[in-house]
Amino acid sequence: MSIFDLLSLIGGLCLFLFGMSVMGNALERRAGSKLQGLLSKLTTGKLAGLLTGLGVTAIIQSSSATTVMVVGFVNSGLMTLKQAINVIMGANIGTTVTAWILSLSGIEGDALWLKLLKPASFTPVLALIGIVLFMFCKGDRKKDSGTILLGFAVLMFGMDTMSDAVGGLADVPEFQQIFLMFTNPILGVLAGAVVTAIIQSSSASVGILQALSATGQVSYGAAVPIIMGQNIGTCITAILSSFGTNRNAKRAAYVHLSFNIIGTVVWLGVFSLVKTVFAPAVLNQAAGLSGIATCHSIFNIACTVLLLPLSGLLEKLAYKLVPETTTPDVVAELDEHLMTIPAVALERCHDLASDMALDAMNAMKDAMDCLKEYSMTLVESVHEKESKTDHYEDIMSTYLVKLSAMQLSDHDSAEAAKLLKVIGDLERVADHADNILDSAEEMQNKNVTFSDSAIRELDNLIAATNEIVDISFAAFVGNNLQLAHKVEALEQVIDRLKDMMRTNHILRLQQGTCSIETGFIWSDILTNLERVSDHCSNIAGHMMDAAEETMNIHQSIRTMKAESPEYKEQYAEYAARYLA
Repeated sequence: MSIFDLLSLIGGLCLFLFGMSVMGNALERRAGSKLQGLLSKLTTGKLAGLLTGLGVTAIIQSSSATTVMVVGFVNSGLMTLKQAINVIMGANIGTTVTAWILSLSGIEGDALWLKLLKPASFTPVLALIGIVLFMFCKGDRKKDSGTILLGFAVLMFGMDTMSDAVGGLADVPEFQQIFLMFTNPILGVLAGAVVTAIIQSSSASVGILQALSATGQVSYGAAVPIIMGQNIGTCITAILSSFGTNRNAKRAAYVHLSFNIIGTVVWLGVFSLVKTVFAPAVLNQAAGLSGIATCHSIFNIACTVLLLPLSGLLEKLAYKLVPETTTPDVVAELDEHLMTIPAVALERCHDLASDMALDAMNAMKDAMDCLKEYSMTLVESVHEKESKTDHYEDIMSTYLVKLSAMQLSDHDSAEAAKLLKVIGDLERVADHADNILDSAEEMQNKNVTFSDSAIRELDNLIAATNEIVDISFAAFVGNNLQLAHKVEALEQVIDRLKDMMRTNHILRLQQGTCSIETGFIWSDILTNLERVSDHCSNIAGHMMDAAEETMNIHQSIRTMKAESPEYKEQYAEYAARYLA
């Protein structure tokens, strides 16, 4: 093997790893937030969890990424440890799909349909389609699709380069001795584990083994222990991701490690026994690409068949490895490990922002109820919910800023910007609820009341505020743009209503039916209720901006007012209801 062959081998390996990384990242972006739906909703039973883990890993081509997501979900309280175990087992089977794709390089035959199946035949076409989608098409989904195809083409090109470069090793005695050494099962397992731990991808490690098999020196006797070790080495990613997480997340990572170690120990024992007692001739035969893919699949399926019925014991083992303590375990509301797949992290942020919206909305409703009938229960409820919204804003703002600094698609970038703005408005709504509560407390302490006509007007404004809060928050939580478009018309009506109420109160002051003291409280209440409607309008505007991937809320609202006939109809409807 010349120095030029070595350089080709290094170059091919780099292209192979780069292509696998690019393809995997693009697949994760393309799958988007649907991954969270799959992982959080389809994991109720053993079989459902197994198939979910298998499907997600087959889609994103990385059991490590799936396991890291699972650790993040467990850390965030989105998934139980029992659910995580089944998903992890499925991920181990799903990762074998990559080896089968790579094995297409080993197809031989002169038939046309066999030649068409060889990557050398279709990879250039995929690369051409990929570069067209990536360079000339607009839209994240098309660009991600192009990146997937380009990543696959680079991966396969690197695979072929590696295979060609190592071809000369077939006649190198030292190389033959290395693989003779790996026929010792213990050394084979260690080699597979170390290499996979370094590159943190069992799929890539298996691909490298498949490329080396082109030399004809990789026997089944050497390949099987290496494959077993690769399953242990891939656990390093999950273990690293569990640092800084709660105990249940650490247990999920240790389940992944325990599953692969136990499976390897049991089946390595069976393999060694068969090798010693029966000495099958097949173990001395050279393993091809498809042969290695077959061994990889059989081993992972065998581990799952062995341990799926014993998932309860794995859970107990995890509790032994990470025991309970007297210190309360804190569930992370947002886990930074989820940032490995931004769409999933954004979906989690939206879920948490929806919880924040619910608290802000209820704080506002409780505060308005307190204006009608003062109650210490309502007072405590408002203070508690306002404090929770402050907490939500703190953790989500920090998280979203970090997330925005990562490589995001245009859609995800717009979604992150929307969430950052919305949580600011939600926090302000809760602040205004607290301000309204202050007005209610001032009225209670000073024992002052409004006139009957003022109370009727206030009830009308409260009803309009309740409606705009309900519409805007339902629009945000359900991501309903149709509802969002209804908010601005009602906000304009509330603006007019506030002005009319200010004028009417001045008349009452002049007539002596209301006191100056109540006038200050009245002004504060009107200001806070009107500003709540402003923030509701902002929330709806942020949703429209994100849908159009723009950042100019005022332009979006001006365009809607000028061009939407529905806006005028909605305004007339709300005016008839509240301004009459």
